[in-house]
Amino acid sequence: MEKEISTKVKIRFSDCDPIGHLNNVKYLEYMFNAREDHVEDFYGFTYEAWTKKTGCTWITVQNEIAYLKEVRYNQKVVITSKTVFISDRTSTIEILMKSEDEKLIHAVLWVQVIYFNMKTRKSEIQPDDVKELFQKFQMDIEETDFAGRVKYFRKQNKQF
Repeated sequence: MEKEISTKVKIRFSDCDPIGHLNNVKYLEYMFNAREDHVEDFYGFTYEAWTKKTGCTWITVQNEIAYLKEVRYNQKVVITSKTVFISDRTSTIEILMKSEDEKLIHAVLWVQVIYFNMKTRKSEIQPDDVKELFQKFQMDIEETDFAGRVKYFRKQNKQF
């Protein structure tokens, strides 16, 4: 089973600034859209269906993003996502925007989500079956903090 899920997308002109670079907020949009597709295609559910079924969902409590290499319009990129940390109530997802050949990292995004009951308006412990599903897509990484992970990717990018 592939633990790092990927999607290839083309950067659209309308999402770029006047000099042809992808706008910073659009990185997030492309990355979150890809993640939503990954969950549906590989985890087997949509967030909407999960909320209707269980009354719970995942709420983003923190985003950390680093822009490492510019992306230009009409460029094709690969967006990957994987779980990097899981606890009883939270999970951290890493989403990468890579060059089409997957050698360069254009951006890295860490999203920390908390499992949240919509009725009680409080966080809950993630059910065991959810944690097991997330663990199937969990990849161990050496870096335990975002700054260390960014440093790792900057060093890796210098090779290309």
